[in-house]
Amino acid sequence: MDQNVLFFFNEHPEALPLYEAFEKRLLAELEGVVIQPQKSQITLKNRRVFGAVSFLPARRAKARPDPYITITLGLNRREGSPRVDQTSEPYPGRWTHHLVIGAAEEIDDELMAWVREAFAFAAAKR
Repeated sequence: MDQNVLFFFNEHPEALPLYEAFEKRLLAELEGVVIQPQKSQITLKNRRVFGAVSFLPARRAKARPDPYITITLGLNRREGSPRVDQTSEPYPGRWTHHLVIGAAEEIDDELMAWVREAFAFAAAKR
């Protein structure tokens, strides 16, 4: 595990196993992912940014699991799943989706399909 990733989880060590489960699947299923830890998020890139992991409170505090991570993905469409906590269209044809993850079981095939879709969408941009 990268020291910068560990530093990112310094104030939320209980959430690290969630991230580790996500990173394991991410690196196993997608080739060429660049993981870039920053102060407020861990950015996920190929040629361009396709997602991030953060502690964004995308769900009301009462409904948020403890621990949790928020996975943010950029898609070329709006995903209507009830699993998506927040959605916005920062510019035409790009939808940002925030998903609060509170258990390793939530890092499932459906989530990873959206991750692959975001990965391909970012790779196809000029």
